[in-house]
Amino acid sequence: MQRTVFTDEHEAFRKTVRAFVESRVVPVYDQWYEAGIVPREFYRELAELGVFGIEVPEEYGGAGIESFKFQAVLLEETARAGVSFGGSGVHVGLCLPYLKNLATEEQKHRWLPGFVSGEIMFAIAMTEPGTGSDLAGMRTTAQLSEDGTHYVLNGAKTFITGGVHADRVIVCARTAPPSDTDRRHGISLFAVDTTSPGYAVGRKLDKLGLKVSDTAELSFTDVRVPVSDLLGEPHQGFGYLGQNLPQERLSIALGAYAQAKAAIRFALEYTRDRKVFGQPVAQFQNTKFELAACQAEVDAAEAVVDRALDALDSGELTPADAASAKLFCTEVASRVIDRCLQLHGGYGYITEYPVARLYADNRVNRIYGGTSEVMKMIIAKNMGL
Repeated sequence: MQRTVFTDEHEAFRKTVRAFVESRVVPVYDQWYEAGIVPREFYRELAELGVFGIEVPEEYGGAGIESFKFQAVLLEETARAGVSFGGSGVHVGLCLPYLKNLATEEQKHRWLPGFVSGEIMFAIAMTEPGTGSDLAGMRTTAQLSEDGTHYVLNGAKTFITGGVHADRVIVCARTAPPSDTDRRHGISLFAVDTTSPGYAVGRKLDKLGLKVSDTAELSFTDVRVPVSDLLGEPHQGFGYLGQNLPQERLSIALGAYAQAKAAIRFALEYTRDRKVFGQPVAQFQNTKFELAACQAEVDAAEAVVDRALDALDSGELTPADAASAKLFCTEVASRVIDRCLQLHGGYGYITEYPVARLYADNRVNRIYGGTSEVMKMIIAKNMGL
């Protein structure tokens, strides 16, 4: 069935991105993979391609397009090629909504032009050691100074994607204790300058997958954060986080769907070329049945993400809708990629084959952005259970 979620403009962008990935990324991706990080200068190339400015208003140097579908195209094309742009997905997909919705005019003029050009890369720091999905349990604090000119930030964060290259990090911290009736009260957001004294990047974490994504531990020791770097109102941060979670979870669902679709592509190419017992693996009935079953699941996931994309662009995507899309698509991707790896035989376990990297990269989709178990809780609550 023909997809209707994308316009001719989106498809023109897809051609541009595909050509860019094939010429600029695929030839050097093995080097990035071995290094475990995308070169910082590559983000300038993405900026020149226009990737960072699509959804940024024109007065700050962007294109002013109010649609997530261009980012969806980007996610699909990187998955198709079995590559990644590292932490840049967080820069646009997670951080930009906070800047657009919460930043003052002064802050937007100060940060967004550099955001578009790739000179100021953003990351977001929510998760802490020992808290996981329980964001209300965070212990990082930001205390207002006696003269009211700055906050003093202390604490630690972990699993911060883009944390190595980031120039500014949106840090979630407690500015007031939780109330008796609401333990989520008292969290604030700050766009912290990573060159500030007391700000430190710890280990670049060695992950099972997403090898080129710079994921780091961060620590803050008496970091002085100017009050002018507070995002939104003090103590209201948890509510702000909740507003942006549907888009984040949809992006994970979309990435998982795209990875599953790519796995089928890789399996088709491999089984057509690989011969066993005198004939291509693709000619065996088991192979045909396995790929057919995978295709049916991916078709269903595509319908889910397309419907959710339209809902997001129209402002109608609810937290439960996003949770449902994430749960379904990540579970589908897990099954499909596993079956496609199996069709590669022993070579599917070798990381020079894209399906092996997909297998490792995909596993985190059921964890970050809220685990599958948390997604089930959200869906069940929406059902009145």
